[in-house]
Amino acid sequence: MKYEVIEEDGFKYIQEGEGETLVLLHGLMGELSNWEPAIDHFKKNYRVLVPILPIYDLPLLTLGVKSLSKYIHRFLKFKKLSQVVLIGNSLGGHVGLVFTAAHQEFVKALVLTGSSGLYENAFGGSFPRRGSRDYVKEKVEYTFYDPATATDELVDEVFKSVNDRSRVIRILALAKSAIRHNMSKELSRITIPVSLIWGKQDKITPPDVAVEFHELLPNSELNWIDKCGHAPMMERPTEFNAYLDTFLNRILLK
Repeated sequence: MKYEVIEEDGFKYIQEGEGETLVLLHGLMGELSNWEPAIDHFKKNYRVLVPILPIYDLPLLTLGVKSLSKYIHRFLKFKKLSQVVLIGNSLGGHVGLVFTAAHQEFVKALVLTGSSGLYENAFGGSFPRRGSRDYVKEKVEYTFYDPATATDELVDEVFKSVNDRSRVIRILALAKSAIRHNMSKELSRITIPVSLIWGKQDKITPPDVAVEFHELLPNSELNWIDKCGHAPMMERPTEFNAYLDTFLNRILLK
């Protein structure tokens, strides 16, 4: 990761740029580096914050999307922030939804890309087996339209996680929490602007999930990126950043 991680008061985060605040939320197996193209682009005109979600630090008994939402609440209060734009991928989108449903006064707008919260097909239906790097590589490639996006570095990081027993327990606990915490009945209460930016070939949160989000969120727009899987900000950063730029320009009246 080329950006410095700041550690203070129990929080770890990246902070770049000045202006209106964008808070980027990573997914369950997501590295902060997944957001590098977005940070590079948006730090020129915005303050970009990327908190590290404490997936491996929170007490296991309370670990879930709600406890991560509470962590974001504490983080924003610590930074004395309100009216931020929350941008979440996968589990990060789900955490953003839970937080927004509970604390809409903190959020000016929400951006979801490959978000869980309605349905997800994590790891193609099975959790990566420990010990088999080839199997892990196949499952990481499943995340993307173009398998080449699954770099050796990314595969190695996931392989390390699935071979760490304590990490696996936490990842599975969070995945189960995400499946249990279906947002369908809560989405109508989220009335702020929401931009859905979705890969047309997303196999983990397929296109019909995006369509359902669009139908249930009263103030939403839906943007498709072709030849793109579950992480548009990584796989198609130019298109992702362009959609996000247009949305931000509209809602922030720049």
